[in-house]
Formats: sequence, C-alpha cells, structure tokens
Amino acid sequence: MPLQYDYIAIGGGSGGLATAQRAAEYGARVAVIEPAPLGGTCVNVGCVPKKLMWNAASLAHGIVDAPGYGFEVTLRGHDWAALKAARDAYVARLNGIYEGNLARRKIDWIRGTARFLDAHTIAVGEQRLGAEHITIATGGRPIVPQIPGAALGITSDGFFALAERPARVAIVGSGYVAVELAGAFAALGSQVTIAVRQDRVLRHFDTMLSMALAREMAGDGIALVTHAVPAALTAGAAGRELHLADGRVLGPFDCVLWAIGREPLSAALDLGTAGVTAAEGFVITDALQNTNVAGIYAIGDVTGREALTPVAIAAGRRLADRLFGGRADRHLDYALIPTVIFSHPPIGTIGLTEAAARELHHDAIKVYTAGFTPMYHALTSHKRRAEMKLVCLGPDERVVGLHVIGQGADEMLQGFAVALKMGARKRDFDDTVAIHPTAAEELVTMR
Repeated sequence: MPLQYDYIAIGGGSGGLATAQRAAEYGARVAVIEPAPLGGTCVNVGCVPKKLMWNAASLAHGIVDAPGYGFEVTLRGHDWAALKAARDAYVARLNGIYEGNLARRKIDWIRGTARFLDAHTIAVGEQRLGAEHITIATGGRPIVPQIPGAALGITSDGFFALAERPARVAIVGSGYVAVELAGAFAALGSQVTIAVRQDRVLRHFDTMLSMALAREMAGDGIALVTHAVPAALTAGAAGRELHLADGRVLGPFDCVLWAIGREPLSAALDLGTAGVTAAEGFVITDALQNTNVAGIYAIGDVTGREALTPVAIAAGRRLADRLFGGRADRHLDYALIPTVIFSHPPIGTIGLTEAAARELHHDAIKVYTAGFTPMYHALTSHKRRAEMKLVCLGPDERVVGLHVIGQGADEMLQGFAVALKMGARKRDFDDTVAIHPTAAEELVTMR
C-alpha cells in the first residue's frame, strides 16, 4: 500500500520547495522528492553562486577604478580556491536552511528519483507514494552538443566545480549564462572568447542591450567570434581547440564551456505511464499549471516557460493557493516578467523589445532612449556607458517595454517593473520627481 499524502512535489528546487511549503501552511500533508541537495539549480549551480562570482568580478572592476578616487591600490592577484571554498560553504549553509524549513513544516523529504506508476502513484526506489495532487518541478540541465569531443568541455555546472581559474577560456553560447560567466572569468583574469552561432550575444533581447553589452565586453578584452557553429572539440599538447563548421579553428584553450541552452529533466519520470503529455521533454500545462491529466501539474523550467527562479516560485505558490487555499482562479500571469542579466555592466529588462512591439503594433509605437556615462565613471580611467529605452504604445503612451544596461540596472528594475505591471504611461514617468544624481532618474526625464 503506497504511503499517502495530500500533495507531492517532484523536485526540491525553487518551485518544488515553494509549492510544497505553501501547501503545508494550509494544513496539507506534503512530501518533496529530490535526490540531490535541496535548492535545485538556483542555489547549487545557478543564481546564488553565480551572483557571488558576479560580486567578486565587480570588486575586481572596483579595484581598477579605485585610483581615480585617490586610492593607492596594490593588487597581489586573486585566490580562486579561497573564493570557491567560501562560496561552496555558503551554498551548503543554504542547503541546510532549506532542509530545516521542510522539517519545521513537517514536510517529508524523500531522497531519490521519482517515477510514475500511474496518475496518482510514484515509485522512489522501493518506496511507493500516493497523492491526489502531484506537481512536477524537476527543472532542467545544461545541454551538451552532440559533436565529437564534446565531453572535453564543461557546462555551467562544471564552472562551479573548477578548482582553479583557467587562463584561456572559450564560451560557446550567446545567452544569460554565456555573458555572465564570460564577465566573471575576464574580471578575475582569464582571457575569454565567446563563440556565437549568429551575429550577436543576447539576440532574443532588445538590440540596444546586445549591442551595448558587446561594446562593453570588447572594452574588457573579451573576444566575440560570430557565425561560429561548433563541429568538434579536440585536445592537444597546447590545449583544447574548437573546430567550427566553416573550417575555422579557435584556440588553444584551457577550458571550453558549453552555454547553448538547457533541456528538461523529465525522462526518468516515465510520464507516459501516467498519461502526461510532453513535447521534447517539456511538460505541457495550461494557464493554471494543469497538465492534461487531472491531479498532475507542472511548474518551473520543466514546462519550457520562462526559466527564472522567481517564476517557478510564484507559479508554485499560486498553485498551492488554488489547490489548498480555496482560491480557485489563482494563477501566475506570465506577462511582463522582469529579468536581470548579471553581466558587466548588468542588464534589466521587462516587456516587449522595440522590434517585437513594432511587429505587433506598427506605427502605434513610440520609443524614447537615453545614453550617458554614469557619474561613477567621472573619475575612473575605464569608462562604461549606460543605455536606456522606453517602448510606448498608443496615444496615451502606455509603457510596454523598458530596457536598461548600466551600473545599477539590476536594482532599479524591480520598482519600474511594478509600475509597468500597474499599466504606467509615459506621463506617469514624466510626473515622477527625479532622484538626483542617479542613473535611474534618466528613465523619468526622457524627452
């Protein structure tokens, strides 16, 4: 006889933990199934350790800037191993906090890999668990290309396992992971090359952002190789060489990192046994996170929607509110989700790109832009420009897109995201008194 629960979350990452804990707060008997340390990608090999590396890189940039403000700085190098040890200890502490949170809420942590036996029964090794409600929150993993020698490279998971900093690095990819890790490597002393399949980094973001970041990365000594389609990776006495489909050979490198996307972790679930529909491994859900099978739901990266930790958390909590909190229509609105890229400088973006807005609304779009050098760089030898853009719709100029690259973009975006979610118009921005001197004031003074 299976051990019975009211609710089972398959996956102990951000989404699974959030939905499980919210359900337990409503009095449900809950289990979380997770074979690895709690916290999922975000805590263990994603947002949290990535942000710590970004902090380290920012300090490195600050040391370069310090003489402009009168500091006499002697830099005696950087201890990668010490940083790794401190970072790993912090992550381990978070793992323990998550475990304690489950214990306080009397949520069972079942350590192992889940497999459906039917729509309401799960096997974890020899254990059998049953529940009326089951949520799939297994997340994803980095993709490794199917080319000869691909195993000679690492992924973002491998980045956090590096015991020492490689001197020469190639990063294959153009998205969040590629530009964030490139910035960390370069600031801490590596020679970095980014190889992209098309003509720019961050090609799914507003063109202003990708062009500005490419400019700043070049200023940091990061080389960008475009139209680079990997064909093979080889290793020789001098290091690893990346062979491209057009015959070019890049390298040699000490480390090649694949940052070409992520795939869902769903194969082990045996979804077909439960009758759950998936497409290329991504679990298909409706607006309420329902799958095609009653009582089975999915949240987070495994659904193929926005692969962002706060999205998984928000969807999971709302799902628990609906299932156990009596809020029948409670669900996550996936429109206007803000996101930050922790590049150098950071990027904050929400809403439609200019290109997408014009494709949808044509001449009803009006765009406002600003470009400037933040005051921080008035006294530094290395200058970074900031760029900002408001994409506005219709005669009342409702702001449907806001894009910022520059110092402070990461922190300023949250408040502006609230404004856009509330339907702010350009005149609302204009009527807001600017805070001076800041970079953020440029968003309320554009003409």
